[in-house]
Amino acid sequence: MVTKVPDKIDTLFINCNIATMADNALSIIEKAALAVKGKTISWAGKEKDLPGNFKTRCQKIIDCDNGWILPGFVDCHTHLVWGGSRSNEFEMRLNGASYEKISKKGGGILSTVKATRNASKNELFAQASKRVTALLNQGVTTLEIKSGYGLDLETELKILAVIKNLDENFPLDIKATFLGAHALPPEYQNDQDGYIDLVTETMMPKVKSQGIATAVDVFCEHIAFTLPQTRKVFEKARDLRFNIKLHAEQLSDSNGAFLASEFNAMSCDHLEYLSLSGAEKMARHGVTAVLLPGAFYFLKETQKPPVETFRNLKIPMAVSTDLNPGSSPVHSMTLILNMACILFGMTCEEALLGATINGARALGLDQSKGSIETGKDADLVVWDIDKPSDLCYFAGLTLVDMVMIKGGINKKNP
Repeated sequence: MVTKVPDKIDTLFINCNIATMADNALSIIEKAALAVKGKTISWAGKEKDLPGNFKTRCQKIIDCDNGWILPGFVDCHTHLVWGGSRSNEFEMRLNGASYEKISKKGGGILSTVKATRNASKNELFAQASKRVTALLNQGVTTLEIKSGYGLDLETELKILAVIKNLDENFPLDIKATFLGAHALPPEYQNDQDGYIDLVTETMMPKVKSQGIATAVDVFCEHIAFTLPQTRKVFEKARDLRFNIKLHAEQLSDSNGAFLASEFNAMSCDHLEYLSLSGAEKMARHGVTAVLLPGAFYFLKETQKPPVETFRNLKIPMAVSTDLNPGSSPVHSMTLILNMACILFGMTCEEALLGATINGARALGLDQSKGSIETGKDADLVVWDIDKPSDLCYFAGLTLVDMVMIKGGINKKNP
């Protein structure tokens, strides 16, 4: 790593080990030190290479007691703002009901839509705040949150306003994605194309004019929206200069990833049924694959995403909690890392890259987040572990000593 001695240092971490996640690898520096100036990383390297007067120019020195520093986790796919609960559906699935069967009976997304429509902004903010806090306490420093539980203009804007409020009240960097094309609302059950017209001609321009989302997503699936309908949303998104993401190939091969790649999407997410041709198109267009083992686990799926194909084609693999009330009520990135390794066959290194630099790539933030490199945001987590793979091994155990976001310490254990 190229390092440069800064004129002034605000925080200096010493007696640490670092997994920088640079160069598509753990890129470990043992017996290391790391310096922060303002909001960014200003120096990282072997502690023995610190300049002689380095510590005298530092306002705060933190002894990590041989702990490990990694970039903060980037949770690049969540549906974190919702009303109500769907624990009853969990019990239904345990008794054999499928995701599709529950959806067709008015459950699934539509039950959450009803509860979210009935909830106030304050109620949604209070509920979502608990979820954000849980993620922050477990090392998440950057977070994407989708709308999609409103399915009408008023409620979609309400959800996006709550996301904006979360971003303003929490230290995490929170990015909002508009997912109006998540499911078909009850009032449009016999007019799917009419609802897509509402999404493209009314909702998306309003969202853009308010500046409350940076990306647009679609659920392209046989129980959601067709390929032509998805194309229409993407064309509008391109015209309005939104970034593009897609729920693709989760329950069947809808060829959505192929279409999303045509529009230079930032990511395609789920991908259990992805075809080789779709993967090849993703590779040609630099689309990140976002793998969501929490949904795979909770829905008891058996079709795994083609991890070996992603390796062969050098497609970046991100992993995320997919935190949502129905298919992945998972509030722990370390649990997701464990699932990614055990269920999908990812290595610990691949899973950790997926939760850091590749998660940042899925949000278009890899130039500022996701790895420990000079000039990047000082989004760091100090972990009480013996080696990075412990984060994949100890399922559900919180081992965070400290969380720093843009140079500010936001959590520190006694």
